[in-house]
Amino acid sequence: MQTPESIHEQYIKLAIKLAKKAEGVTSPNPIVGAVLVKDGKIIGSGYHHRAGLPHAEIEAINDARRKGNSALIPGSTIYVTLEPCSTHGKTPPCVNAIINEKIKCVVYGATDPNPLHSGRAKKILTDAGVQVIDGVLAEECTSLNPAFNHWIVHKTPYVILKSAMTLDGKIATASGESKWITGEKARRYAMNLRKISDAILVGVNTVIADNPSLTYRGIKRIESMKKLRRIILDPNCRIPLNSTVVTDRFSSFTTVVVSENADAEKVRKLQTCVNVLKLPFRDGRLDLNLLMKKLGEDNVLALLVEGGGNTNAAFFESRLVNRVVFFYAPKIICGRDAVKAVAGKGFSSWNEIPKLRNIKFKKMGDDLMIDALVSYD
Repeated sequence: MQTPESIHEQYIKLAIKLAKKAEGVTSPNPIVGAVLVKDGKIIGSGYHHRAGLPHAEIEAINDARRKGNSALIPGSTIYVTLEPCSTHGKTPPCVNAIINEKIKCVVYGATDPNPLHSGRAKKILTDAGVQVIDGVLAEECTSLNPAFNHWIVHKTPYVILKSAMTLDGKIATASGESKWITGEKARRYAMNLRKISDAILVGVNTVIADNPSLTYRGIKRIESMKKLRRIILDPNCRIPLNSTVVTDRFSSFTTVVVSENADAEKVRKLQTCVNVLKLPFRDGRLDLNLLMKKLGEDNVLALLVEGGGNTNAAFFESRLVNRVVFFYAPKIICGRDAVKAVAGKGFSSWNEIPKLRNIKFKKMGDDLMIDALVSYD
């Protein structure tokens, strides 16, 4: 016989499954799923499809109406992965709809990560006579939105650093040859990281060496492909004007970050093709902390760094990386001049080095993936 706790978990798991259908397309909103239940039967369900469209709770209510279950909504229980919103944004607060529809119970997993709103919905609903049960599968529900959770608190992007390398940590031979280090399965997984990101960042050396497109390939809807912004770190404005990221149909989604001392004429020419952002130097490099602040203000929640050795090192040394995804191919390049996955100055003390936690190992074809969170404690 099922306990009330196991029943709650059952429906929250279904809501989690629904939420995942919108991975990569709801930014700057979180992904959320909802299930509406009456007398042990699902009368409606839904998930948040895109920013500006109805939230998951409203989708579930509307689904119940479409199925002819309007009369069953009063007295029902709604299961949601995230605490219902209590403020008016692009859409009205969901707590109002829940109260107006006379839903008797709200069960949710994750608490609103915004310190200004956390627990507010629970109080509003409880004061209105709605039963609230929170924290059901809280960890699983919270893990649905790492980028949103980080951004809503810090107002800077959640940084995922991805790199594909040989077993000796090289991403290219001394002559610059790099395609393909890893196999198809690893590349397909790496492409999915672009899907869940708002922007992708590389250094100018990567553009000069490989002339990448930096888009999400294999997508069905071109509108979603357009959303991936491309950030190029180029202090001295060396990017070729015939580069793909400068000349293709997505050039309006390219931002080249230059230093305040970059050649004015080169910058002027570049500005006719793409967006240009000028940043000051800090400790011999572009001020990445200021860049993160500006990207956060521009609703970049998840930033995927696919840089070369110096770019990758700059993000680690600036303590900005939140998650690493490293792919190791069963190959050995050797050579002191072969290109390293992470270069830079390095850390002088063992206590300064980034630590990895929640480490996951996964075999992908002949390659090995290490996926972990980064801690600087």
